[in-house]
Amino acid sequence: MEQRQFAARVGSLAAVLTLAIVLTTGRASAHVKYVTPGSDPVEVVAFLVTALSDPFTLTVLAAGGVAVAAGATLYLRVRPARRDVAVFRETMTSYRDLLPWLLRLSIGLPLVGAGFSGYFFSPVVQTTVPTFTRLFGIGVGFLLLFGFGTRLVAAAGLLAYLVGLAFEPALFLAFEYVPGLLAIVLLGGGRPSADHLVSRLAAADTVYSRIDPFYRVVAVPFVRRVQPYTSLVPVVLRVGLGVSFVYLGVGQKLMNPGEALAVVAKYDLTAVVPVAPELWVVGAGLTEILVGVALLFGAFTRGAAAVSFLLFTTTLFGLPDDPVLAHVSLFGLVSALLITGAGRFSVDARLRDAAAESGREGPSVSAD
Repeated sequence: MEQRQFAARVGSLAAVLTLAIVLTTGRASAHVKYVTPGSDPVEVVAFLVTALSDPFTLTVLAAGGVAVAAGATLYLRVRPARRDVAVFRETMTSYRDLLPWLLRLSIGLPLVGAGFSGYFFSPVVQTTVPTFTRLFGIGVGFLLLFGFGTRLVAAAGLLAYLVGLAFEPALFLAFEYVPGLLAIVLLGGGRPSADHLVSRLAAADTVYSRIDPFYRVVAVPFVRRVQPYTSLVPVVLRVGLGVSFVYLGVGQKLMNPGEALAVVAKYDLTAVVPVAPELWVVGAGLTEILVGVALLFGAFTRGAAAVSFLLFTTTLFGLPDDPVLAHVSLFGLVSALLITGAGRFSVDARLRDAAAESGREGPSVSAD
C-alpha cells in the first residue's frame, strides 16, 4: 500500500511538473541557449502555422508517426531476435549492483564541473553568490563521487535544487537532477563507496564500531525505512526523464522556435539533411516528446533509453559550443534505465504480465 501511495505521489508530481512546462517556457532557455545566446524571438503560432501548412513537412511527420506505430506493432507481433534481446536484458539486469555507483558518477561529475565553472546546476543559471555556488557544486559533487554520507548529501542537493527552482524557473533545464538525486537517496552509495567501507567497519567487531555513534542509531533504521521503496527507482528515473524530454520538446522547441532555428542556421543543419529549418525544429521537438511520453508511461523503456542516448550523442557532441559536461547526468540516467528497464506501474510491466499469464512468453521477452 505504501508503495502504491508513493507511486501515486510520483505520478502527481509528474503531472504538476508537466503543467509547469507551460508556465516556465517564457523564462527558461534550453541547451540551445548555450550555443545561440541572444537569438531573435519567433512568434510561436505563426511558426507552427508556417511549418504545418507545408505539405512536405506534413507528409514527413505523418510518415514518421506511421513508421513508429507500425514498427512497435510489428515488434510485438513478430518478436524478432528473441534470444538476443533476452540475453541483452539479462546482461543489463546483472549490472544492478553497480547502479548506485553509476548514479553517483552521473550526478557527481557534472556537479563538480558546475562548481569549477561557477554555475548552479545549469550553465544558464549564475548566482549572486559565486563562492557559495562553487563550494556547493564541488563539495556535493566530490562527496557523491566518493560515496561518503551519500544519502544525506543527495538529499541536501535535492533540497538545494528545489529551493533554487522556486526562485529561478530556468533550473527546470536541469530537472534530471531530481530523479537522479532521489534515486541516490533511495539506493545509497552502493559499492564501491566510502559508505560501504564505513558500514563494514561499523558492523564488525572493530575499534571503529565502538566509537561510531551514527551507524546503528541513524543509518541502519533509515535504510530499513526506505528499503521497501527501492523497487520504485526505475519509476522515479523514467518519470523524471520523461518530464525532462517533454519539457525540451514542447517548451524549448515548439514554444521557443527562434532559438532552435538559430541552431539550425548556425550549424547549417539543412546541408546535413536537406529539409526546411521548420521541419528540423518540429521534427526534433516531436521526437523528444515521443521519447518523453514513452518513458512516462514505461512503454518500450529500454528502446526509448537507447534512442535518448543516440539523441544526446548526435546533438550534444555534434555542437562544439555546447558544454557537454553539464549533460553527463542525462547520459548516466538513460544508461541507468538500460539497466533497470521500466520497473513497476508501466506498460512494459503490463505486457510482461500478460505474456506470462498467457503462457506464450516468459518475462525476459517483454516490450521494455
